[in-house]
Amino acid sequence: MRRPWVGGGSLEGHLGIFGCPRIYSSTFDHPWLGSEQIHFFADANVIKWWSDRVLSLAMISGFFMVIYLGPIMLILVMTIQIKCFQEIIDIGYRVYHSYELPWFRTLSWYFLICVNYFFYGETLAEYFGALVQREDSLQFLVRYHRFISFTLYLAGFCMFVLSLVKKHYRLQFYMFAWTHVTLLIVVTQSHLVIQNLFEGMIWFIVPISIVICNDIMAYLFGFFFGRTPLIKLSPKKTWEGFIGGFFGTLVCGFVLAYLLAQFQYFVCPVEYNSETNRFTADCEPSDIFVMQQYTFPFAVQNILTWKTVNLYPYQIHSVVLSTFASLIGPFGGFFASGFKRAFQIKDFADTIPGHGGIMDRFDCQYLMATFTHVYIASFIRGPNPSKVLQQLLVLQPEQQLSIFNAMRDRLRDRGILPPAAM
Repeated sequence: MRRPWVGGGSLEGHLGIFGCPRIYSSTFDHPWLGSEQIHFFADANVIKWWSDRVLSLAMISGFFMVIYLGPIMLILVMTIQIKCFQEIIDIGYRVYHSYELPWFRTLSWYFLICVNYFFYGETLAEYFGALVQREDSLQFLVRYHRFISFTLYLAGFCMFVLSLVKKHYRLQFYMFAWTHVTLLIVVTQSHLVIQNLFEGMIWFIVPISIVICNDIMAYLFGFFFGRTPLIKLSPKKTWEGFIGGFFGTLVCGFVLAYLLAQFQYFVCPVEYNSETNRFTADCEPSDIFVMQQYTFPFAVQNILTWKTVNLYPYQIHSVVLSTFASLIGPFGGFFASGFKRAFQIKDFADTIPGHGGIMDRFDCQYLMATFTHVYIASFIRGPNPSKVLQQLLVLQPEQQLSIFNAMRDRLRDRGILPPAAM
């Protein structure tokens, strides 16, 4: 006699071999469940399974819509950032019973505004130089941006000190630290997502996609082959899923990099066109997005009987990104699991039915975005002529003329310009 799956138990006991819920018949005798209760649990499982799948398809469709919209997704990134911040702050608000703390919520959101003002102001100065040059008010804000940002933060700091109450000192400092750590985790890393986006859509899409791919591959390998527990923080994770996810992610990242590297829309840095007032992605693709021929080592040639292979260099970079996403990226999820266990909560929120909160979906993405930004800055990014030109246009005419004369003399010395030129 087979016992029905109720409540807890393993995922394998709840799902069939293809991930569909097992519906158990109520025609057999059971010592403590009647037929009505069995039908109830079976129907509830079916409804939950379908709702999870519908929401998953909706999120996937939304991801493709974001790709279609292109740089407009900056608004989406900021929306996700604000929601993640709210979810973590609300946890602290509930866990520490800080309902009576004066100004706590107000100050938390004030600091969020200050930090966003700082980061988005930096982005405005770096990528929208032509727009800044046309607007006198923006020139003032950009010139004194960091001083204004620091002044705004100091105002919040002083408000916090003035709000201290004798019987709540320790709790208030707990929440002050909670707010700042949340800002570090959420706002700083979401800013790096935006920085990656401006380097080219491919640096935004591929890292996000391979994290999703790793999650799916690890689940499938763990579901069908999982036997050995991986880490106590996440009892359902297995070594088989972890290793299978690694190899599956390598293949996924390699193929996706090949597909996207062929399109100028994905590989060109996103720039603001002041003439059309629109974002554009139009350029001569850099060398890492140009097909090149690589020669195999002799040992590999003897095994594969191939001497050369044609690849986009970006595909090699995708292997590095995929390796990080599959070996280190999951630790972002483990960190989130430990955080939730520490405060005895199942999910960060219930924003997405069956999937938890927004932060539950992005715990690994933030870590991946940080690595991608560091990787680009260390191994990819070089001098950007358009950014240099934008900075030159902001200078005073006499400064521009001085740089022009210095460049002319330098080019003459190198023989690029003839002595009589200009």
